[in-house]
Amino acid sequence: MPITELKDLQIDRGKRRTHEPSPWAVRWIVAGVAIFVVLGAARFIYAKLTESTPVEIVRVHAAAPLAAGAGNIILNATGYIVAAHKIELAAKVVGKVNWIGVDKGYKVKAGDVLVRLEDDEYRAHVLESKGNLEMLKAKLAEAEHGSRPEEIAKAKADLEQAKADQENARVTLERTRDLVHQKVLSSQALDDAQARYDGAVAKVGSFDRAYELVRLGPRKEQIDALRAQVEQAQGTLDYSQVQLENTVIRAPIDGTILERNVEKGEFVTTGFVGDKGAKGYVVSMANLRELDVELDINQNDFGKLGPTQPGIVTTDAYPDRKYEGVIREISPEANRQKATVQVKVKVVNPDDYLRPEMNASVAFLAGDQPKTSGAAEPVILVPTSAIKDGAVFVVLNGRAIRRPVTTGMTMSNGVRVKQGLIGGEDVIVNPQAGLADGAKVKLKG
Repeated sequence: MPITELKDLQIDRGKRRTHEPSPWAVRWIVAGVAIFVVLGAARFIYAKLTESTPVEIVRVHAAAPLAAGAGNIILNATGYIVAAHKIELAAKVVGKVNWIGVDKGYKVKAGDVLVRLEDDEYRAHVLESKGNLEMLKAKLAEAEHGSRPEEIAKAKADLEQAKADQENARVTLERTRDLVHQKVLSSQALDDAQARYDGAVAKVGSFDRAYELVRLGPRKEQIDALRAQVEQAQGTLDYSQVQLENTVIRAPIDGTILERNVEKGEFVTTGFVGDKGAKGYVVSMANLRELDVELDINQNDFGKLGPTQPGIVTTDAYPDRKYEGVIREISPEANRQKATVQVKVKVVNPDDYLRPEMNASVAFLAGDQPKTSGAAEPVILVPTSAIKDGAVFVVLNGRAIRRPVTTGMTMSNGVRVKQGLIGGEDVIVNPQAGLADGAKVKLKG
């Protein structure tokens, strides 16, 4: 091949290739990639900044105030709320229930009618007693006023008549005696005349004594006996009236009906009690403003308590409500089987949330009996896990706001917050490490 043709086949490296990209195009591509990376990073950072952290919250409440001077908790005990004075109201008389006007849960005032028994028999006894009393009163009045003038005049007339008959019998006797001496009449005629005269004399004596009694009137002893009978009849009438009144059973105190034990037509007795027979009581009631917490304190812990030991009462039903309590009664003997001593804690200011037989806990405090007068600080409790580095996080408008707090005593259901919360806040439980003030949060679930 000629040399000239071989030269034509050589590549001219100095000549620019037409298919290579422009340097400006390369720069634009690199810039676009860089912008894309920057935008992605910014978006990631923004997402992280605006992401809502799932949290669990609890709402705190300002509960019943703690007593002034309350100390630290020295003992926790559980028991039951009981009525300080429970009454099983029984009937004083026997009878059938005619009407009952209350049911379980009714609030009644002292003197309100609860139950009425059938009273026909008791009304009849009252009428009978009244009649007997009036009769005896009339006899007493008659004795106290003495005999009437008409009775005295009649007794005197009877006496005069008897004397006249006596005189007639005497004259007849004298005449008969003369005739017998003259042998005109027999001795039998004399005996008959003598008998008539003797009878007339006795009759005069009887009428004379009767006249004297009528004139003098009844003896003092008779009047006293009648007075005693009147008083006895008055007592019988009073008793009958009391029995009649006892057929109406009234509330002895202000309180609440805990149980209704009878229905209309059931028989109520004052003696025996049977499941299918007569009932021994009609209702049970108590004043629910006088409540105790009944506790069985282990003998190993009993030495920590005193006669007026203060405490804070809580219930399982309303754990956010706190009540001031103080020991009211300590049993004089221990329970050998349980190795416990029964203690009753008085709830100082109970409300409608408390019910007998509720589960209750008492946190006994060191110190003397709490003061019940004067201003007291409200109790605000938060879970122990909600406090981090002397602060809590409160959820406000979807963000976690850090609140420094001053804490007090630790109780069985949380830590008391003295300052920093007022009650009603939503506090984050177990805040995550690194949770920032103002971070956006959302509720779990």
